[in-house]
Amino acid sequence: MSRSSLFGSPLFLGFDHLEQMLDRVAKNADGYPPYNIEQTGENRLRITLAVAGFSMDDLQLTQEDNQLVVRGKQREEVEGRVFLHRGIAARQFQRAFVLAEGIDVEGAWLDNGLLHIDLKRPQPEVRVKSIHIGTRGAQGGRPLVNGNALDDGSASIA
Repeated sequence: MSRSSLFGSPLFLGFDHLEQMLDRVAKNADGYPPYNIEQTGENRLRITLAVAGFSMDDLQLTQEDNQLVVRGKQREEVEGRVFLHRGIAARQFQRAFVLAEGIDVEGAWLDNGLLHIDLKRPQPEVRVKSIHIGTRGAQGGRPLVNGNALDDGSASIA
């Protein structure tokens, strides 16, 4: 049975990777740690995660293809300590953010239990291509472009 998809329309060609990214984001729906995403400039973003109790050595920030992955793992330091009540758990986490193509991570810093990650979004460039439309010739039905038949049967792009 086929699954209904946002990108199932024949007008969305080659957007399979977007559907896969949306699936990855849905799997990463755990609410821990909480975070904010703010626009700090025209082409700048900042992700802020609340990571109270984690030191810089407990945190790992990596960019894996088009994903920004933040991992946190606190070291258990219970040796010699006797807890009468333990309500603050040393919880591990992994939070992934899917980045658009070209977004650069400019830097990150930890301040008062908040991990700040600055991102720079590239300026979108407008691209316009003119595509030449050839005619069919008598050479086995191959299109003609500038009087020459193309070997692969495709039209040339100017």
